[in-house]
Amino acid sequence: MKWSWKLMDVAGIGIYIHATFLLIVLWVAFGEWSRGGSMGAVLGATLFLLALFGCVVLHELGHALTARRYGIATRDITLLPIGGVARLERMPEDPRQELMVALAGPAVNVVIAGLLMAVLIAAGRTNPLDEVDLTNGSFVGRLMGINLGLAIFNLLPAFPMDGGRVLRALLATRMEYTRATRAAAIVGQGFAFLLGFVGLLGNPVLLFIALFVWMGAEQESNMVQVRSALGGIPLARAMITDFRTLAMGDTLQQAVDLILTGSQQDFPVVNGEAVAGVLTRADLLRALAERGPGAPVSEVMRRGVQVVESSEMLETAFRRLQGCDCRVIPVVSRGRLVGLVTPENMGEFLMIQSAMDRAGRLRI
Repeated sequence: MKWSWKLMDVAGIGIYIHATFLLIVLWVAFGEWSRGGSMGAVLGATLFLLALFGCVVLHELGHALTARRYGIATRDITLLPIGGVARLERMPEDPRQELMVALAGPAVNVVIAGLLMAVLIAAGRTNPLDEVDLTNGSFVGRLMGINLGLAIFNLLPAFPMDGGRVLRALLATRMEYTRATRAAAIVGQGFAFLLGFVGLLGNPVLLFIALFVWMGAEQESNMVQVRSALGGIPLARAMITDFRTLAMGDTLQQAVDLILTGSQQDFPVVNGEAVAGVLTRADLLRALAERGPGAPVSEVMRRGVQVVESSEMLETAFRRLQGCDCRVIPVVSRGRLVGLVTPENMGEFLMIQSAMDRAGRLRI
């Protein structure tokens, strides 16, 4: 994700912090200081916020490490002002596996709350739940309360919260996956409507959450419908076959000439008939400013790019486009470049297919 800085690696998963996260840290510190708080109070509020987001990272690691058990890798975890985002390569197709992955995050928060409760009991608190005060309680008591709140909030039956995925997984044990997703999305949007109604009575934060939930439910439903529409269609039937390539020894000027004389913006770089890399428009513009038009393409191209076989299904290419920071994936057949696939290309295919289906014609 752009404007993100890497903090560390945990279990081989990169933990990043987004630039906007610093805004909430400054906002909390400034809010405490503007209320007349001492430097110690400002530091305490900042440390509490950092501890809270540490729990958020553990929550996301719960998802990531559980997904790893089912052979699903996690690209990274990024801290945002609204929480953490773990970018899994894909969600499990087995409903029972998705259920375990979805429940893993809230389960981590429950475990953290239990450990903090044990700390309070060890400190002599006879009723540690009395310490759950999000504004005036002790540091440990507030953190325990926040973790209980995170577990409950994330289990609300609405996308993109974990509860929406739990509901979808349970429904998918009894109905087709796309129908289960749509049903879970409708439940989530109904919940968002109720939140928005309550927010109109005087709580603008609930309005923001309602909008977030409504859009998340719609996005999840649309994405699953797209995957379903692409299922069973060979990639060879929808890939771009009229494209230009660059050779390893070509210069950036030659790439500029291809862009100016055509509509293609990203170019596979070939070594013979094999794919050696991809030169993207963004990398080309950056290199032109830094190295000039005479620089060789081989020094600028992205190496180790993902490729798909022409015999694979469109759904496979769609997943890989979602999981990589790229706008084009080369299509190969027995190691030879035979086509390209892009998000725009897939969108065009779906629109044409939808139009032909409405006309009652055969699928292309």
